[in-house]
Amino acid sequence: MNLPLRIAFRYLFARKSHNVINIISGIGVAGMAIGTAALIIILSVFNGFNALVSDALTDADPDIAVKPAEGKFFVPDNPAFEWAYAQDAVLNMSSVLEEQAFLSYGSRQSLARVKGLDRVAEEETSLTGHIVDGRFLLHRGDLPQAVVGVSLAYSLGVNPRFTTPLEIHYPDRESQISLSNPAASLRREQVMPSGILSINAELDASLVLVPIEVMRELLGCETEVSSIEIRLKDGTDVKKMVRELSSRLGADYRVLDRSRQNDAIYKMMRYEKLAIYLILIFVVAIIAFNIYSSLTMLIIEKQGDIQTLRSLGATPGMTRRIFLLEGWLVSLTGLAAGLLLGLGVVYLQSRFGWIKMPGNFILSAYPVVLKGSDILWTGLGVALVGYLIAWIPSKQSI
Repeated sequence: MNLPLRIAFRYLFARKSHNVINIISGIGVAGMAIGTAALIIILSVFNGFNALVSDALTDADPDIAVKPAEGKFFVPDNPAFEWAYAQDAVLNMSSVLEEQAFLSYGSRQSLARVKGLDRVAEEETSLTGHIVDGRFLLHRGDLPQAVVGVSLAYSLGVNPRFTTPLEIHYPDRESQISLSNPAASLRREQVMPSGILSINAELDASLVLVPIEVMRELLGCETEVSSIEIRLKDGTDVKKMVRELSSRLGADYRVLDRSRQNDAIYKMMRYEKLAIYLILIFVVAIIAFNIYSSLTMLIIEKQGDIQTLRSLGATPGMTRRIFLLEGWLVSLTGLAAGLLLGLGVVYLQSRFGWIKMPGNFILSAYPVVLKGSDILWTGLGVALVGYLIAWIPSKQSI
């Protein structure tokens, strides 16, 4: 151990002649510990809520979606789709025909994202676990059925136990719009609501699932689709599959993994987490000024020791390092205590769920997910703040 570090350790644990320095140092350690623990706990809670959103998107979106590079629809006649279907890693492939349409239910109307699913998607879907009323059913004999997002269903008054049909309207692409009678220029399809589902706020307020043949009739499409959805077995290298399929399909198609299908949502979650991290680091920096105060007072108290060290040949740089290390050790002590406290709280919350969520939510307790990267960035951030706060008085006061 080098001499400045040994002296810094001695100052750290030695009793000061002015008790107020000990008190301020203790406050600094406690503040750094609380700030560090808050970083770990809040980031873990944020990860928990993000995991809930990601799980919902996992059920709603496929592992890979293939869409046209230009336009809305395409005919899936590329040999690459046959190659993909033959891969062992592929669980299933389904055709989707999706478009914005106008809905009417009784006397109420709304715009919605209407998504037509084929039989494969209907039978293999994982959305059945999100049904909150009725059943996930798109066919009842020859009668087409519909599953509606819960917020959209509420705004329209949709109830799967009622016999009122849900009407879907879309402009007829082959006819001219009549200004005197605009309704005559619309195609119309009727479906019976069979279920209401809840995925996330965006989809709950806009999504309607119907059989793909309903959408074909509505849009006047015979073989076109808006996307091909591919679901893969667990453990499959999705990025490798995306690269291979992209090279086989060529520039006329966009091959999207789940994150690129929801690029805006995932970017928003990353930016929100970064904002939370920066705000909490700023709070830690404010708390760390207690260390600045205690170190400044310690430098004033130890002027005699400084003169003695200089008489023994110590350079100004060496004395600066002593007090820099002294202040940094105070912050690192708080960092270590805060990490232990934060990790302990997160573990207990994940194990026992002691901190309950207010109101009536699906989850009774706050979800937490601890990530190693959060521990790393918390440690680096707090250590850097502690170093800078210790560097200022050590540089200016000697």
